[in-house]
Amino acid sequence: MSDVLIKQLPESERPRERLVKYGAKSLSTEDLIAIILKTGTKDFSSKYLATQILKMVKSVSDLKSISLSNLIKINGIGVVKAIEFVAALELGRRVYDDVPLENNLKFNSAEKIYRYFRSELLGLNQEHFFCLYLDQNKRLIDKKLLFKGTLNKSLIHPREIFKWAYLSSAAYIICVHNHPSGNVIPSSEDINVTDALVKIGKLQGIYVIDHVIISRDNYYSFYENNALERS
Repeated sequence: MSDVLIKQLPESERPRERLVKYGAKSLSTEDLIAIILKTGTKDFSSKYLATQILKMVKSVSDLKSISLSNLIKINGIGVVKAIEFVAALELGRRVYDDVPLENNLKFNSAEKIYRYFRSELLGLNQEHFFCLYLDQNKRLIDKKLLFKGTLNKSLIHPREIFKWAYLSSAAYIICVHNHPSGNVIPSSEDINVTDALVKIGKLQGIYVIDHVIISRDNYYSFYENNALERS
């Protein structure tokens, strides 16, 4: 037996009972994770498994970037527990987003886009490329994560980008991707990809009206920097 099982603790020390009696804010991070995990195994309590998760990160804020594959490596945490834990983290992030992303929310400024995606892309160690699809009034219809990895023409497929535009009857597209390095100045590949998409959009009658590059503390907007006229 690696530690004391929850059922062996006095009721007053069990995480669920303490939450009911004293409220969630009174619990330690370890106890909160134990509750999310629900149960342990015959050899490991949920509290013990919680300590193993916390050993994988330097601080609580790092939990937002923990992966399914790393969670599953912990002895006692299977696929189901890992999925439920990641889902709980994502729900918490959405609850506390500065700017919730909702249908019919008008995207008319790069700063608004930055404020939303800053929390979504925070902590990711590779580039994620999103497209926002807007109607004739520039109101949001849909959001799609289309590509992951370093941005270049070989990875960014215009047919995929414009396929979703047709399916959603979009009139405009805004591209968004992150720079994990923190430097939001567009690379030559960023510029080449943007120029290509703008050209294709003009031919298709579905216009790419901005490409916003996001970092933790800043953003770059092609539109705001008059950088969409290269084509």
